[in-house]
Amino acid sequence: MAATGATAMLWPLTGAAQPSPVLTRPIPSTGEALPLVGLGTWITFNVGRDTEARDSCAEVMRAFFEAGGRMIDSSPMYGSSQEVVGHGLQKLGHPSRLFSADKVWTSSGSAGPDQIAESRRHWRVPRFDLLQVHNLLSWEAHLRTLLAMKAAGEVRYVGITTSEGRRHREFEQVMRQHPLDFIQVTYNILDREVEERILPLAAERGIGVIVNRPFRQGALIDRLERHPLPPWAAAIDARTWAQFVLKFIVSHPAVTCAIPATTRVDHVRENMAAATGKLPDGAMRARMIVYVESL
Repeated sequence: MAATGATAMLWPLTGAAQPSPVLTRPIPSTGEALPLVGLGTWITFNVGRDTEARDSCAEVMRAFFEAGGRMIDSSPMYGSSQEVVGHGLQKLGHPSRLFSADKVWTSSGSAGPDQIAESRRHWRVPRFDLLQVHNLLSWEAHLRTLLAMKAAGEVRYVGITTSEGRRHREFEQVMRQHPLDFIQVTYNILDREVEERILPLAAERGIGVIVNRPFRQGALIDRLERHPLPPWAAAIDARTWAQFVLKFIVSHPAVTCAIPATTRVDHVRENMAAATGKLPDGAMRARMIVYVESL
C-alpha cells in the first residue's frame, strides 16, 4: 500500500460483515483515528417531517456505521438535516462510535451558544465531538465561544469551514493565528486549489482536514460516468467512479476525512468501500488527474 499516512482498523459491527479493514488517519492534534470516509448531510437529509424519508436516511446511517463509518457532519444551515440525524441515531440506539460534527452558523456572536444548544437537542447527543464555524460567518466571536467550550470540556474539537473556494485568503490567516483542530474545505480531482497553500499549511500546523463537496453535489460523477473507468483503476481497488474520486481525495496525506452525502444505502456502501484496499501514490495521483482532465 502507498505510504499515505493511513492505517487500517476493523471496527466491530453488529449484524453485518465487514469485507475489508477500514483505513483510518489520525487527527493531528490528538492521534485519535478516524475512517477516511464520513457522511455528509447537506441537501440529502433535509427531508422535513416525511416519516418514510426520515426512516430512509436512518437506513443510510445504519449502512454507514455497519461499514465502519464514524463522522457524520451537519449544520443549522441544512434545514431539517440535524433533526433527521437525531431521528436516525435514536432509531439505531445511539451508536457509540459516532463522531458528531456540527457547526455554528449565525451572524450574531451572542446567539451562538443558544444555536449550538438547539443543534445538540436536534442530534440528541450530550455533546458534540467537533464544532466548526460555518463559512467563517462571524468567526471571531464564534471561535472564542468554541475555544471556551473546548477548555470547559463541552466539545472535543474546534474548527472552521469554507466551500467552493471561498475566502481562502482569510481562511489561511485564521489557520495561522488560532489553535484549530480541523478545517473543512472543498477538494476533489478537479477542484485542487487547496493543494497550493491550504493543505500544506494544515500539515504544517497539525490541523485535520475534512473535505466537502467531493462529487460537486453529484455533477462530477454524472460527468465521469459518461466515460469508461480506466482498467488501471483496479490497481487502487477502485471499482466505480465514486471510489476513484474518493480515493484520490483521501490519499492526500493532509486529508483526514471526506464527507460525501447520499440518500441511498448502496451509495453509502460504495463510498465506504473507498476507505478500504489500496490508495494511490503520488505517481498514480498524477495519472488520475491527467486521465480525468482529458475526458
